[in-house]
Amino acid sequence: MPERMSERGNPSALHTVPPIALRRRITDHVMTGVAVLTVVLVLVPLFAIFAYLVYRGVGSINWAFLTQTPKPVGEAGGGMANAIVGSAFILALASVLGVPVGVGAGIYLAEFGRNRFGDVIRFTADVLNGVPSIVIGIVAYSIVVLSQKHFSALAGGVALAIMMIPTITRTTEEMLLLVPQALREAAYGLGIPRWRTTISITLRTATSGVITGIMLAFARVAGETAPLLFTAFGNQFWNLRPNQPTAALPLQIFNYAISPYDEWHRQAWAGALVLIVLIVTAVAAVRFAVRRGTFGAA
Repeated sequence: MPERMSERGNPSALHTVPPIALRRRITDHVMTGVAVLTVVLVLVPLFAIFAYLVYRGVGSINWAFLTQTPKPVGEAGGGMANAIVGSAFILALASVLGVPVGVGAGIYLAEFGRNRFGDVIRFTADVLNGVPSIVIGIVAYSIVVLSQKHFSALAGGVALAIMMIPTITRTTEEMLLLVPQALREAAYGLGIPRWRTTISITLRTATSGVITGIMLAFARVAGETAPLLFTAFGNQFWNLRPNQPTAALPLQIFNYAISPYDEWHRQAWAGALVLIVLIVTAVAAVRFAVRRGTFGAA
């Protein structure tokens, strides 16, 4: 009786937690260390590459570089303003063509694609994700350039859109599958049609993940050069017409990098730095907008 009374008077005696075994503590510390090490192994090369780009390219970035078109060989100055605008133009065309198709295919696979046709779409998307970009450039050349009989920004946009679609499709499908089935059933119980449930509830709930997939695809194609060699081709002047050859930062960087001129080499490093900064800025801006709820539920 006294022992029971002491246990009642001391609640901590009823909830004594046994000490964690030494082996479990060691395992926990080791696995935590391995996780931290893997993060370091991923981040160190990224920071090293960015730091080297800053070291080699920041000295050549000035107002003329950002506002002027390329100068002929032997003339000092010049810049890549037309290539910066051209890249944005081609990427906008690619997004307009690729994002609706990718999101639509992802919605179909998640909501209606549990059949043989859906399996074919998944397999095709997975194969396209592994196809070299130069092959996609040749395909776009055959489909668009040969039919138009000239290079164009539209052809470049088609090539990049083809590369974006499989990534967006598979990411959209996975994000929609993460939405609890109870949300769909609740909407059906209220008499909401299936298509309206998919658009207004399921897709809206998964907006953050879908946009993340879109930005992953965008970041992947933003620095591609090979497809643009066969499609947009490049231009030394301003152009915002979709049916004409158009400059792009990756193309300009490539042309300057293989040239024998030191000034062009310096501008190639500057262009690479500007390209990386623009991609990071665009992705960060969209992620910030998603977290603030601008595009829907985050």
